[in-house]
Amino acid sequence: MDITQLPTVDETTPAERLHLDNLLDSEVANPTEGRDVLDGLTQTPKALPPKYFYDQRGSVLFEKICDLPEYYLTRTETAIFRQYSPEIVRLTGPCELAELGSGSATKTRILLDAYQAKGMPLRYIPIDVSDTMLKDSSQRLLEDYPGLKIHGLVSTYEPALNQLPPLTLPTRMLCFIGSTLGNLQPQECDRFLAQVSAALDPGQYFLLGLDLQKEKSLLEAAYNDSQGITAAFNLNMLAHLSWRFEGDFDLGNFAHVAFYNEEAHQIEIYLESLKAQTVHLKQLNLSVAFEKGERLLSEISRKFNLSQMQENLAQHHLQVVHSFTDENEWFGLILCRRC
Repeated sequence: MDITQLPTVDETTPAERLHLDNLLDSEVANPTEGRDVLDGLTQTPKALPPKYFYDQRGSVLFEKICDLPEYYLTRTETAIFRQYSPEIVRLTGPCELAELGSGSATKTRILLDAYQAKGMPLRYIPIDVSDTMLKDSSQRLLEDYPGLKIHGLVSTYEPALNQLPPLTLPTRMLCFIGSTLGNLQPQECDRFLAQVSAALDPGQYFLLGLDLQKEKSLLEAAYNDSQGITAAFNLNMLAHLSWRFEGDFDLGNFAHVAFYNEEAHQIEIYLESLKAQTVHLKQLNLSVAFEKGERLLSEISRKFNLSQMQENLAQHHLQVVHSFTDENEWFGLILCRRC
């Protein structure tokens, strides 16, 4: 593991309050690196894991998506945070925050404000695959919160859950917001919740954000924005693969396709080949043939029933303390305690 400790001056400087661990280096050194790409591009139908959206450009594009008028998810969840963060603070008491897929930590700031307003100590463990995003957001947070201490992890979810730093406050709340859980197939979702449960000690908290089931037109507009930002984000996955594995994807030969599967209650996002073509990934010693019109599944976004999810959480020893929704019941935030 490569550990980066920024230089220190004294205990009041932002540098002293920031520690970053890079867990990705061990993954890159792993001989199975890229196995999920190899498997995904050689199966029928083709599919790739959403983690390949998030290189530096992908992270920036996703932040832009969150501000789009069609993308109701972020502003709706943010409104829930603004309304109910004081209640979450009351329920947890002094509590350090760990966040999977932290990004710019915009909504987490609302929680930090609420803890700070009660005079509680602040500690934050952001977890993100983009080291640039993690460093930039951490620096901004440290400047805005003089009492905050940050221990960031540059990592994907599983290694981070296995290597969370030791607890320094009375309890911990692991946050997985933005409805990112919807990117996981049902079996993957169960496996992930089991990992979350194993990562938490009894009495610690899990805060989960969920996009709820709603009308098709509203959902499809959110993933087909008029500015084409979501399309650029989707296509950037291919650019990321080309950079990471010495590939030759031509983004002009693929198109963004997204629609709502009403039977499965999920948005499905594809990259559709506009012509018959063969793509090469040199580092993986892989050549992949695409037929014209063939689709590669890049993401699903499942839409949940709140009651069913509460039952599922209980099966993983995550007892629901309280659930919060907006007035339209478009989005849900569930606070659980590990039992």
